[in-house]
Amino acid sequence: MTAASGGNGADWSPLILAVAPNGARKTKRDHPALPITASEIADTAAEALAAGAAMIHLHVRDGEEKHSLDADVYREAIAAVRERVGDDLVVQVTSEAVGVYSAEQQMAMVRDVEPEAVSLAVREILPDAESEPAAARFLAWLTGAGIMPQYILYDADDVARFAALRASGVVPPGPAFLLFVLGRYSPGQRSQPSDLLAFLAARAATPNLRDLPWALCAFGALETACVATAAALGGHARVGFENNLMLPSGVQAPDNAALIAAAAAAAAAIGRPLADAATARRIMRGEAPAN
Repeated sequence: MTAASGGNGADWSPLILAVAPNGARKTKRDHPALPITASEIADTAAEALAAGAAMIHLHVRDGEEKHSLDADVYREAIAAVRERVGDDLVVQVTSEAVGVYSAEQQMAMVRDVEPEAVSLAVREILPDAESEPAAARFLAWLTGAGIMPQYILYDADDVARFAALRASGVVPPGPAFLLFVLGRYSPGQRSQPSDLLAFLAARAATPNLRDLPWALCAFGALETACVATAAALGGHARVGFENNLMLPSGVQAPDNAALIAAAAAAAAAIGRPLADAATARRIMRGEAPAN
């Protein structure tokens, strides 16, 4: 069910489902359906769209299938996705360092590609006070360019620090989409729905974040349960092989679309409609109210 098709009459903000189909580390040894090439990513994008996704979180790889921030490789993948789905998915690139790229290299890639949307790990772009002037200039440029940012936060301390950076002007006013990463530093990286509570408490404690939309991503077999929790509490979700390969039943998912379908079914069970890409863009640009 999309935003355009309506819901059951409940006063719900439509749920943005983003597919994260590959990540930076997994390969086809982890799952044969994990997409690596631009063509495979485009196929996955189309399948995820049909299952209910409104956005794709895009990672690309080099010739050795290793994580890459190469601007030309990104442009190839973006073009392949657009050829398959047009504007029916928000295309968000990652700037993830993976211990390889510096903050300067991450920001340079974004300036070069000028994507529609980008995810930014606050710990990577803003690791310390010395990094703040360069990051502030980059984020001001990002806002001026109309690129939709999603800020990745790993714990409640990250939420509080992000609030302080926004209050000080290092993170400029304007659109900001928060991503809460559940269980990143838990044993075995296995998330559970209760991991979300500390993030929401920290967000509620900071007035300048209360109106910002937020999403979660979760590791392991409880991914769909975490999505259901976010859906019930007004958030959004990123799902896919980047973080999890398992369906709620405990069997391995055949592809990324099956994980999107499971998340969509969880939303449908509580009557929350899904956002299409146009609605997702309005939410991410601050043109629709956040829950």
